[in-house]
Amino acid sequence: MQTGRVVRFDEVRGYGFVAPDQGGEDVFVHANDIRADKHLFRPGLRVAFEVEDGERGLKASDVHIVEQPGAADAPQPPRAEHDDDALCDVLSAARFRTELTEALIEAAPTLTGAQITQVRERVIELGRAHNWIEA
Repeated sequence: MQTGRVVRFDEVRGYGFVAPDQGGEDVFVHANDIRADKHLFRPGLRVAFEVEDGERGLKASDVHIVEQPGAADAPQPPRAEHDDDALCDVLSAARFRTELTEALIEAAPTLTGAQITQVRERVIELGRAHNWIEA
Protein backbone atom coordinates (compact mmCIF):
# COMPACT_ATOMS: atom_id res chain seq x y z
CA MET A 1 0.00 0.00 0.00
CA GLN A 2 1.11 3.51 -0.76
CA THR A 3 0.16 6.70 1.02
CA GLY A 4 -0.51 10.17 -0.30
CA ARG A 5 -2.75 13.20 -0.17
CA VAL A 6 -5.89 14.00 -2.11
CA VAL A 7 -5.03 16.70 -4.66
CA ARG A 8 -8.61 17.20 -5.82
CA PHE A 9 -11.85 15.25 -5.87
CA ASP A 10 -15.06 16.10 -7.73
CA GLU A 11 -18.00 14.45 -5.97
CA VAL A 12 -20.35 15.21 -8.84
CA ARG A 13 -18.15 13.60 -11.48
CA GLY A 14 -16.99 10.90 -9.08
CA TYR A 15 -13.25 11.11 -9.54
CA GLY A 16 -10.13 12.94 -8.51
CA PHE A 17 -6.38 12.59 -8.03
CA VAL A 18 -4.00 11.62 -5.23
CA ALA A 19 -0.36 12.74 -4.96
CA PRO A 20 1.78 9.83 -3.72
CA ASP A 21 4.04 10.64 -0.74
CA GLN A 22 7.03 9.06 -2.52
CA GLY A 23 6.60 11.42 -5.47
CA GLY A 24 5.84 10.81 -9.10
CA GLU A 25 2.77 11.68 -11.09
CA ASP A 26 -0.63 12.06 -9.48
CA VAL A 27 -2.77 8.92 -9.41
CA PHE A 28 -6.35 8.86 -10.70
CA VAL A 29 -8.98 7.76 -8.16
CA HIS A 30 -12.59 6.84 -8.95
CA ALA A 31 -15.38 7.11 -6.37
CA ASN A 32 -16.06 3.36 -6.63
CA ASP A 33 -12.56 2.63 -5.32
CA ILE A 34 -12.97 4.73 -2.16
CA ARG A 35 -13.65 2.68 0.97
CA ALA A 36 -15.02 5.58 3.00
CA ASP A 37 -17.67 8.28 2.79
CA LYS A 38 -16.96 10.18 -0.43
CA HIS A 39 -18.10 13.43 1.25
CA LEU A 40 -14.97 13.27 3.42
CA PHE A 41 -12.64 13.47 0.42
CA ARG A 42 -11.12 16.91 0.14
CA PRO A 43 -7.73 18.33 -0.87
CA GLY A 44 -5.02 17.57 1.66
CA LEU A 45 -6.67 14.48 3.16
CA ARG A 46 -4.14 11.67 3.78
CA VAL A 47 -5.06 8.33 2.22
CA ALA A 48 -3.60 4.85 1.70
CA PHE A 49 -4.18 3.04 -1.60
CA GLU A 50 -3.05 0.36 -4.00
CA VAL A 51 -1.78 1.41 -7.42
CA GLU A 52 -2.91 -0.33 -10.60
CA ASP A 53 -2.32 0.29 -14.27
CA GLY A 54 -5.59 1.70 -15.61
CA GLU A 55 -6.69 2.30 -19.18
CA ARG A 56 -5.23 5.82 -19.13
CA GLY A 57 -2.39 5.50 -16.64
CA LEU A 58 -1.99 4.89 -12.93
CA LYS A 59 -5.17 4.28 -10.96
CA ALA A 60 -5.70 4.10 -7.19
CA SER A 61 -7.78 1.26 -5.79
CA ASP A 62 -8.84 0.17 -2.31
CA VAL A 63 -8.48 3.77 -1.10
CA HIS A 64 -8.72 4.27 2.68
CA ILE A 65 -8.51 7.40 4.80
CA VAL A 66 -5.31 7.39 6.87
CA GLU A 67 -5.92 10.62 8.72
CA GLN A 68 -9.52 11.28 9.71
CA PRO A 69 -10.56 14.90 9.32
CA GLY A 70 -11.07 16.78 12.58
CA ALA A 71 -14.59 17.50 13.73
CA ALA A 72 -14.21 21.12 12.65
CA ASP A 73 -13.17 20.02 9.17
CA ALA A 74 -15.81 17.33 8.73
CA PRO A 75 -18.54 18.23 6.28
CA GLN A 76 -21.85 19.07 7.82
CA PRO A 77 -24.89 17.04 6.83
CA PRO A 78 -27.15 18.79 4.35
CA ARG A 79 -29.98 20.74 5.89
CA ALA A 80 -33.55 20.01 5.01
CA GLU A 81 -35.23 22.61 2.80
CA HIS A 82 -37.81 23.28 5.49
CA ASP A 83 -35.18 24.11 8.14
CA ASP A 84 -36.21 27.66 9.06
CA ASP A 85 -33.21 28.07 11.38
CA ALA A 86 -30.73 27.59 8.53
CA LEU A 87 -28.61 30.68 7.98
CA CYS A 88 -26.55 31.63 4.98
CA ASP A 89 -24.72 34.66 3.72
CA VAL A 90 -26.83 36.81 1.45
CA LEU A 91 -24.49 38.54 -0.98
CA SER A 92 -25.05 41.64 -3.02
CA ALA A 93 -25.62 40.94 -6.71
CA ALA A 94 -22.27 42.58 -7.55
CA ARG A 95 -20.35 40.52 -4.98
CA PHE A 96 -22.09 37.31 -6.08
CA ARG A 97 -21.36 38.08 -9.75
CA THR A 98 -17.67 38.64 -8.98
CA GLU A 99 -17.30 35.47 -6.89
CA LEU A 100 -19.23 33.40 -9.42
CA THR A 101 -17.11 34.70 -12.31
CA GLU A 102 -13.90 33.80 -10.46
CA ALA A 103 -15.27 30.34 -9.62
CA LEU A 104 -16.25 29.70 -13.25
CA ILE A 105 -12.85 30.79 -14.56
CA GLU A 106 -11.08 28.60 -12.01
CA ALA A 107 -13.31 25.56 -12.61
CA ALA A 108 -13.41 25.76 -16.40
CA PRO A 109 -10.69 28.04 -17.81
CA THR A 110 -11.61 27.16 -21.39
CA LEU A 111 -15.03 28.83 -21.16
CA THR A 112 -15.39 31.85 -23.39
CA GLY A 113 -16.48 35.22 -22.04
CA ALA A 114 -19.88 34.77 -23.69
CA GLN A 115 -20.34 31.34 -22.06
CA ILE A 116 -19.38 32.70 -18.66
CA THR A 117 -21.86 35.55 -19.09
CA GLN A 118 -24.68 33.16 -20.06
CA VAL A 119 -24.05 30.81 -17.16
CA ARG A 120 -23.54 33.65 -14.70
CA GLU A 121 -26.78 35.40 -15.60
CA ARG A 122 -28.81 32.19 -15.29
CA VAL A 123 -27.28 31.39 -11.91
CA ILE A 124 -27.95 34.93 -10.71
CA GLU A 125 -31.62 34.54 -11.75
CA LEU A 126 -31.74 31.31 -9.79
CA GLY A 127 -30.10 32.99 -6.79
CA ARG A 128 -32.61 35.82 -6.82
CA ALA A 129 -35.52 33.38 -7.10
CA HIS A 130 -34.30 31.59 -3.96
CA ASN A 131 -33.24 34.77 -2.12
CA TRP A 132 -29.59 33.72 -2.08
CA ILE A 133 -28.60 37.19 -3.25
CA GLU A 134 -30.08 40.62 -2.75
CA ALA A 135 -32.68 41.60 -5.31
